[in-house]
Parts: sequence; C-alpha cells; structure tokens
Amino acid sequence: MADFTIDIRRFALYLLLFCVAAEVAFILLDWHVNYGDLTHIGAIERLFNATREDGIGSWFAVTQTFLAGLTAVAVFSVQRRIDQRAWMPYGWLVIALFFFYMSVDDGAKIHERLGTTFKILNRGSDEIGGTMLLHFPSYTWQLIFLPAFGSLGLFTLGFLWLDSGDRTLRLIVLLAIGCFVVAVGMDFVEGLERDHPANLYTILVRNFDMHEYTIRTFSQTPFKTLRHFSKTFEESIEMLGNSALWYVFLRRLGASAHEVRIRFANA
Repeated sequence: MADFTIDIRRFALYLLLFCVAAEVAFILLDWHVNYGDLTHIGAIERLFNATREDGIGSWFAVTQTFLAGLTAVAVFSVQRRIDQRAWMPYGWLVIALFFFYMSVDDGAKIHERLGTTFKILNRGSDEIGGTMLLHFPSYTWQLIFLPAFGSLGLFTLGFLWLDSGDRTLRLIVLLAIGCFVVAVGMDFVEGLERDHPANLYTILVRNFDMHEYTIRTFSQTPFKTLRHFSKTFEESIEMLGNSALWYVFLRRLGASAHEVRIRFANA
C-alpha cells in the first residue's frame, strides 16, 4: 500500500503557470504556423489556427472549463460537510453547473448557433423582440444570451468575493471577470459590419497605413490581419480568465482540504 500526496496550493500555482504558458504558445503558434514559414500544409495550419472551432486551442479551452467545473464540484462537496452556513456551499454548485454548461456550449457553439437560429426565425417579424434581433449591429447571441451570462458572471464575482477573505484571490477573481468583459467587447467589435461607424478595425485601417507591412508580413490586408489577431487575442483572454478562476477554485479547495491523498492498495 502506498500514499501519494498532492500539495494543492503548490499544484494550483504550477497549473496556472502551465495554462498561461500554453495560452501564450497558442498565440505564437497561430502566428508562426499560419503566417510564418514553419509549414504550408493546410491541415497543420488549421490545427493551430486559434480562430477555428476545431483547433487545438479550442480543445484546450473546453477541457480547461470542464476541469474547472469539476474542481468547483469538489469544493462544493467539501464545503457542504464543513461549512456551518447551510446555503453557502450551494453557491459552488451553481458555479460548477455554469462551468459545465460553458464547456458544452464552447464545444458545440450553442449560443452562436441558437443566436443565428433566433434571427432566422424572427426575420420579418414586427414584434419588438424580432425588430431588436434584426437591427442589433453585432452577433445576435449577445442580445439573447448576454443578460444570463452577465448575471451568472456577476454572481460568480460576488460569491467568490464573499467566500474568500484573501485579498490576492479577490484581485485574481476581478482580473478573471475583467478578462471575460474584454473578450465580449472584442467579440462585439468583431461582429460589426465593416462599414459600421464603431468598427474599430475599419477605423484603424483608415487612420494608419499598415498595408505594406501586413502584406509583407502576413500576406493579408490590414483589415483581415487585425480581425484575425483580434479573434486570437480574444480567445486567449477568455482562456486566461478561466485559468485564473480555476486557480481560485483550487486554492479554495486547498484551504478546505489542505491536501489530497491518493492511496494505492493491492487487491
């Protein structure tokens, strides 16, 4: 019989560093594989294209979100046994279910596809909801899902702020939620029509001469280059937010359980 002990606090730090390193690597690989000279094989380029739904970065994001949800379940299980406040542990259950849903949503692109479906179904409708869908300038999913996602994000922020008395963890939670806000803002700009007055890419292209540089460096027009790398950074910032929250979950688990001991025994 042998025991294997994990120091959760140290493990959480190492895992956070690994996740951040991986997210930086995805940006660099996207740049050098898709726009550099590492390879010109289309299948490999698509594998490391951070803007695609079937690339390695997308798999990493979905897996990370699911594992963060599992960690929240572990915290819920521990807190339900030791926390004297009957309602408090169930906040962790809400967060866990939210993360589980987001892992499925990111893998299947549920909110994007339902947003498109609602827009098609309401095309030609004179009702207020249908008119708003048709005239919303960016992706339709934001109008439909963002109130729910925003509410759950605020709940997560408020709950983790109350649950943790550690100033550092609170700052990390703020950083994580800030990452999601920035990512949604970038996604809003990405969904705007090219000639929309608020389209940041068009504004930058009109005010800065980048044509020669982007053609020489990326073999793409300035607009396409800005749009691609904006999407790349958006996905990376979203992953960073999930990494930060996963770290907080693990630290909270460590504060409750201190260590995890795995025992191997002969049958």
